[in-house]
Amino acid sequence: MKFLSFLFFTATVFSYGQRFSPEEISRIKSGELNSALPIYQSADSTQHHVLLAKSSDVKPRNKLTKTLVNRMKLSLLGTDGGVGIASPQVGINRNIIWVQRFDKAAKPLEYFLNPKIIWRSEVLNLGPEGDLSITDFRDQFYRSQVIQFEYEDLDGKKHREIVEGFTAVIIQHEIDHLFGVLISDKILDQNSRNYQPFQSYKEIK
Repeated sequence: MKFLSFLFFTATVFSYGQRFSPEEISRIKSGELNSALPIYQSADSTQHHVLLAKSSDVKPRNKLTKTLVNRMKLSLLGTDGGVGIASPQVGINRNIIWVQRFDKAAKPLEYFLNPKIIWRSEVLNLGPEGDLSITDFRDQFYRSQVIQFEYEDLDGKKHREIVEGFTAVIIQHEIDHLFGVLISDKILDQNSRNYQPFQSYKEIK
């Protein structure tokens, strides 16, 4: 009986942990619901604190999750050539990202809920990256050439994919955001890496 109570308590805590806080709800619902959310900037100390915080999973079928996903897409579309965005960049520390799929025809934008990289290739590539939240910053970074990751969609269905090249770079960049990692915090050490120059990098914004 005690064991069952413990399981119920654990499940309740886990479920509660995925609920949006009043502050998150207020931000998601701020302004027009069919408009873009402002993108947080590291130059602002309060916003920088949010960008450095680790994110938590969301409930895919929550109506607010869908609203946040849609507003994040509008935020990305409103940038000058941005190819990806993570939820912390709009002030919500939740595991949601949008990525432009350069590995698909027409290069569509796709969202990923609760994404997790489960495998990375040992072969690394070196290429330039920037960030929508860090003004006038570019540098060279190593990324795995190929990754396997899993995620959920808004219906709660789980997916698993193997992605390579520039799209894999963007996914790794955005998932870093979910752990509070900014490219300005990364240290480039070519001597400690076995890398191969990537053949056709574009700058990540």
